[in-house]
Amino acid sequence: MLHRGPCGLHCIKINHLGVELEGQVILEDINMHIHCGKLNVIIGKNGAGKSTLVRAILGEIPHTGTIEFKAEENGTLQKMKIGYVPQKVNIDRDSPLSVYDMIASYHSSFPVFLHKKKSEYARILEHLKVFEAQDLIDKQVGKLSGGELQRVLLTMAVMDFPNLLIMDEPVAGIDRNGMELFYTNIERLKKEYDMAIILISHDLEYVQRYADEVILLDSRILARGSAQEVYKSSKFREVFGERVQEETEGVPCR
Repeated sequence: MLHRGPCGLHCIKINHLGVELEGQVILEDINMHIHCGKLNVIIGKNGAGKSTLVRAILGEIPHTGTIEFKAEENGTLQKMKIGYVPQKVNIDRDSPLSVYDMIASYHSSFPVFLHKKKSEYARILEHLKVFEAQDLIDKQVGKLSGGELQRVLLTMAVMDFPNLLIMDEPVAGIDRNGMELFYTNIERLKKEYDMAIILISHDLEYVQRYADEVILLDSRILARGSAQEVYKSSKFREVFGERVQEETEGVPCR
């Protein structure tokens, strides 16, 4: 991967976004500025509209309002490229598909079942190294642990150098060591590769340690700012309760 420092420009600007499904208002008047080189974490209770917001940004569902890409390269606006890591991936545990097969078929129109292209194999291996997953390249996808699969999906999501990386609770069920490695990789992406990141997470301790901006969502944005600012707010206490607010007070921030 090519090293590039954070640019600090707006990568994405969401203006008055709203979503209504089957007559029910899911999201209302969402306004966000997502900057390059920043980790923006969306928190909230189940049913708050977090995944719906992701689907709207990805263009999977209709919405009101606008979503603009505001990055500039060589003086011209470029089309936004989005990388996406979903919450769940349905994989046949008995599938003979290898990590190489899965990534190559996703990023290439070449029929991977014919033979392995040395150049493509080397390229995928290089990207897997970024996430300490190079030893997985020939492993069957169905045999991967949760942490291993997460690193492979992260590799797939960033191989085309997206301007925006969106992750919908990608660390559910991952152990503590896997969590530490995940956030170490996220730190690398945002600092070295000029990548704006939106992460949906329920892991309030890790959010407080690593997030640049926290957005508390419940159909509309209730609070935003640093984790410390949001966690101390009355809106956070209303959503998560006084006990959770007290538990997060002693968590160190980075």
